[in-house]
Amino acid sequence: MSRVKQKRFANNAERPDIVEPGKANFQQLAGRWQTEFFTRPNPITLEVGCGKGDYTVGLAERYPERNFLGLDIKGDRIWKGSHRAEQLGLTNVGFVRMRALDLLQHFGFGELSEIWITFPDPRPRLGDAKRRLTAPRFLDLYQQILRPGGLVHLKTDDEALFDYSLEVVQQRPGATVLAHTKDLYETPELLPHAEDIQTHYERRFRAEGIPIKYLQFQLS
Repeated sequence: MSRVKQKRFANNAERPDIVEPGKANFQQLAGRWQTEFFTRPNPITLEVGCGKGDYTVGLAERYPERNFLGLDIKGDRIWKGSHRAEQLGLTNVGFVRMRALDLLQHFGFGELSEIWITFPDPRPRLGDAKRRLTAPRFLDLYQQILRPGGLVHLKTDDEALFDYSLEVVQQRPGATVLAHTKDLYETPELLPHAEDIQTHYERRFRAEGIPIKYLQFQLS
């Protein structure tokens, strides 16, 4: 491990906006994020696989009346998001280092209002389908931690992942597709903040002329 990463990991251990293994509140906040982590009991949006936190922080800055959490397994990545949120003086954003498969260990039933999945690994091999963040087993988890009527959003550059995700949702009993497009920036009215909040990968894909796909749905 590089010295830079060692320093960042040590810094993460001291940052109150990061929840991670080894801290007293790790796996202790299910059902209590609004009261024991955030300063205000506002609706919570979770970004699954937040990477460096570009989107989580961007949402938190634009929507101060809501709370935002970025989830990622890589401590070096969430350090960057935490550092950026600190620079902006944001108090409505936090990060949790964990696996997406462990969501039920960290969140209570109906605790979240929205979930974002932004540019996840498309897992193109057929044998890897169950690892896609829109696979049925992940939708099962999302449905339990989302409030009734809660939203799930997917943004991706990968057409195969988009087609797979749309089909999975359309075939799921009780699920409702609310919006979908294979070129978000040709239909920007679907997402008011589309131009203002973009990830590093999103900006790169757009510069390469790759259309951004967007899917919004409810699970119950």
